[in-house]
Amino acid sequence: MTDPKSFFLGAEIHEYLVEHGTPPDAVQQGLIARTTELGGVSMMQIAPEQGAFMTMLTRLLDVRSAVEVGTFTGYSALCIARGLADGGRLLCCDVSEEWTAIARDAWAEGGVADRIELRIAPAIDTLRALPAERTIDLAFVDADKPMYGAYADEILDRMRPGGVLMVDNVLWGGAVVDASVTDENTVAIRAFNDWLAADERVETVMVPLGDGLTLARRV
Repeated sequence: MTDPKSFFLGAEIHEYLVEHGTPPDAVQQGLIARTTELGGVSMMQIAPEQGAFMTMLTRLLDVRSAVEVGTFTGYSALCIARGLADGGRLLCCDVSEEWTAIARDAWAEGGVADRIELRIAPAIDTLRALPAERTIDLAFVDADKPMYGAYADEILDRMRPGGVLMVDNVLWGGAVVDASVTDENTVAIRAFNDWLAADERVETVMVPLGDGLTLARRV
């Protein structure tokens, strides 16, 4: 199962990698297929191996309070929700009723709908309205790139010590190191990567998973 979102992997090694991890189950495969029907926008869905990684990380951190910014058709939320500790909750922020309707169907089919709260509103407003207490265990940001810094800033102020922020698309198909690429999204991602790496609230590692995934641990 070759996924072009893992742009740095050849088809053969990518197939091997997916085959030797926990594969997508029937619900996930169905969600992948339904999202593919949307056409080119389906590229916004995370890679299957990234989803498996996110489920495992959620379990390892014993996550009870999670936040997602940018839900799309719900694959990443499904993966996080499956890894939550007993009684854990995931707050999803998105602005699309159309795409998240697909997500709701998948969450119900996957048996995790009761663990997820979806708020349809600008994510920055949702985040700023959250309590100031540092209770977030895990967060995933995969939304409009120029707003990455604003989202991360609000989340980190509310994240417990040892909590983890995950940020997607940080390699942006390799464009982050191509000086000839100067579109708004690429410039925004470069600026965000530099900002987060210098932020003393976190220790960070950038993982070449999917389109690049940064993990930032709150200190």
